[in-house]
Amino acid sequence: MVRAAVLPAVKAPLEITDIELPEPGPGRVRVALAAAGVCHSDLSLSDGTMRVPVPAVLGHEGAGTVVAVGEGVTHVAPGDGVVLNWAPSCGSCHACALGEVWLCANALNGAGAVHARRADGGGELHPGLNVAAFAEETVVPAGCVLPVPGGIPLTDAALLGCAVLTGYGAVHHSARLREGETVAVFGAGGVGLAALQAARIAGASRIVAVDVSPQKEELARRAGATDYVVASENTTREIRALTDKQGVDAAIECVGRATTIRTAWESTRRGGRTTVVGIGGKDQQVTFNALEIFHWGRTLSGCVYGNSDPARDLPVLAAHVREGWLDLGALVTERITLDGIPAAFENMIAGKGGRALVIF
Repeated sequence: MVRAAVLPAVKAPLEITDIELPEPGPGRVRVALAAAGVCHSDLSLSDGTMRVPVPAVLGHEGAGTVVAVGEGVTHVAPGDGVVLNWAPSCGSCHACALGEVWLCANALNGAGAVHARRADGGGELHPGLNVAAFAEETVVPAGCVLPVPGGIPLTDAALLGCAVLTGYGAVHHSARLREGETVAVFGAGGVGLAALQAARIAGASRIVAVDVSPQKEELARRAGATDYVVASENTTREIRALTDKQGVDAAIECVGRATTIRTAWESTRRGGRTTVVGIGGKDQQVTFNALEIFHWGRTLSGCVYGNSDPARDLPVLAAHVREGWLDLGALVTERITLDGIPAAFENMIAGKGGRALVIF
């Protein structure tokens, strides 16, 4: 029996309760969590923006220690430190065949499986985004665990599973930011802060952070921002004033709102690139006219999981950590227990802080 944060129904309050996990069967791994990040995607699952079967144990960004493995699991063993991978690729669908594993058609198939049962007899539970990291322990398919690179503490490694892979990948894989270019990052939450660090690693000449909260300026500058803009109706003009009236070469949108996407687009130069990382609802409609698309020659692209391949990218990120370029601890603004997750959700809604990290 382990403690977990359960979403009983869409838009219902989270319940911190006891659950019963099965023993790991063939091809499965049991993990004792060391830490789990509270990501905006968890909030999107909670409020119905993203749909998964409920009731469910939420949490998809985590790291821990292998407790037991089922038959056929050979790449990890009990005692190994692992990062949870919430989007394991199947290796056989069309996207995987193209090498675009972040678009795997079968990555979330596990979310519909039965993961555990409530200990109070309340019935079966699903695993949220496959890994159910908001729990003291979890049982996941073998493809959902990757060995923690050497030298990375487990509590820091948790952030590699989503925020860092997404923010770093958005800058390096999607926007393809080059040394000397200018960039604006919209949203200074966990993913946005990771994107700011990634822009610094890429050698950007000007890194503009944009957020609705003036209180996040210190966080953003510590992550690598050279300039900070408090979001307003003047955001585009302020960014242009910082870039000789041209606009930035690339904009990274980490909010998922129509107005922010539109502002990010307008803040790039002619021929610039806008990468949308934030997850918005179906009601968030963004409009463009045909003439401006022709005239500005800009590129607008979506970005799933940072267009990352965790098996390929984790060693690269670990090297940046060891070299002092990537500071995982700087993304965390609050360390909490399971009971603190509902308050962390409220802080995200209010636009406060960076990443809250559940410590087990």
